[in-house]
Amino acid sequence: MEGVSVRKIKKICVFCGANSGKDVSFVNAAFHLGEVLGKRKIDLVYGGGKLGLMGCVSTAVAQHERQVLGIIPSAFTVNNLVGETCGKEIKVATMQERLVMMMELSDAFIALPGGFGTLEELFQMISWAQLSIHNKPIGVLNINGFFNGLLSFVDHAVKQEFITPRARKILISATTADELVDKLQAFRFESDPALSKLKWSPSSSQKEKLDLTLRL
Repeated sequence: MEGVSVRKIKKICVFCGANSGKDVSFVNAAFHLGEVLGKRKIDLVYGGGKLGLMGCVSTAVAQHERQVLGIIPSAFTVNNLVGETCGKEIKVATMQERLVMMMELSDAFIALPGGFGTLEELFQMISWAQLSIHNKPIGVLNINGFFNGLLSFVDHAVKQEFITPRARKILISATTADELVDKLQAFRFESDPALSKLKWSPSSSQKEKLDLTLRL
């Protein structure tokens, strides 16, 4: 990292599966990511509960005595559906409110292997960065090539001119946790000149709340 300006990252939001996946390497990588965050004194924001990879990464961060914040829709807490959150928990009404709060409270985002929910969270955060709603780094931890197909598809969309080369730079990838965190710290946001002119004005009735109703 010599000669590279490093951004200060205090909290990372991790998106990942509520299942553990077929390959034990996913579980091992989730625990290792939590250990890396803990050793680097980085706190965790995640979706709450203790299921699957979400439970693995949050447990590891807590074991290293870093703060863990779970943001969870109230519907998931009925009948203890997702288990007890490892750390502090904030309950919200909707999935969208959850994602907005994750964006506001985090300095960067990492996606581990997961399903549709993980992919939705990842691409929502990417599209908001493209719209200059935020300028925070976003990366995927590509464990055993899990995201190879996804990354190839994104590159294909660039070639077909549906994603600009500038926007493609928003999505970072690495095969190890340490490498990914290093890349997130070194990331420099390059906004689209046209999209950066959009005005995401706070509501007059809600202090410093963004209008995030626009989706791509």
